[in-house]
Amino acid sequence: MIEHLQDTVTLNNGVKMPGFGLGVYKVDEEVAVDSVKAALENGYRSIDTASFYNNEKGVGKGIRESGVPREEIFITSKVWNDEQGYEETLEAFERSLEKLGLDYLDLYLIHWPVKGKYQDTWKAMEKLYNEGKVRAIGVSNFHVHHLQDLMSNSKVKPVVDQVEYHPHLSQEKLRAFCEEADIKLEAWSPLKKGRLFDEPVISELADKYGKTSAQIILRWDVQNNVITIPKSTHAHRIKENADIFDFTLTDEEVTRISSLNKDDRTGKNPDSFDE
Repeated sequence: MIEHLQDTVTLNNGVKMPGFGLGVYKVDEEVAVDSVKAALENGYRSIDTASFYNNEKGVGKGIRESGVPREEIFITSKVWNDEQGYEETLEAFERSLEKLGLDYLDLYLIHWPVKGKYQDTWKAMEKLYNEGKVRAIGVSNFHVHHLQDLMSNSKVKPVVDQVEYHPHLSQEKLRAFCEEADIKLEAWSPLKKGRLFDEPVISELADKYGKTSAQIILRWDVQNNVITIPKSTHAHRIKENADIFDFTLTDEEVTRISSLNKDDRTGKNPDSFDE
């Protein structure tokens, strides 16, 4: 479990990744510049984007304008569904790199498990990894069976599976599988777009610790050893989201929050998404 904002977790290839970062899902290009700068100014060192978000240029600009050295920042991007396939992925990676204005990525993910394509996509990502163009490769929105299928035909194991994860979707089976396989689980939409804030358990704990509901949920992520990347476009909220390292939930409280699970998604099910 990380104990400070800039603490890292060690991925299965030895690369160290911050356990907490900023997500910029579909943030406007210009807004992304300021969001990234605000995050980096407040101590964040991990930024998560994707080609689908259409803001890689803004993310890159924010990184450059922040003044924080490139080597201190962990940058993730993802290959989108219509970019998948072997050659297509190699081309998509170069486009992302160019938009970001970078020489390499720290982490590159398959955004969704597009049937019939993600195996070839992974082979391209292995090539990028072996050539040193990306420090680590992983997946997003993969169920256990997708991971099993991928690993049965691959040479490099994914380091991360980034999935929708929050108290209404605690993904215990997937989390247990990833822990056993030494794959880090990473949470997107950890706050369920604010739809968890009125849960009585969350509100009660927020009052007890003098924290916001968001901070209670993000602390639950951290104590479950799940990498988390909350999205915000407001500097004060970006700072507030990371202010979760001065208190600790009890084991019973973590369990109470986990018991809120409803297997309820805000996004698509990876077995039935629109490819």
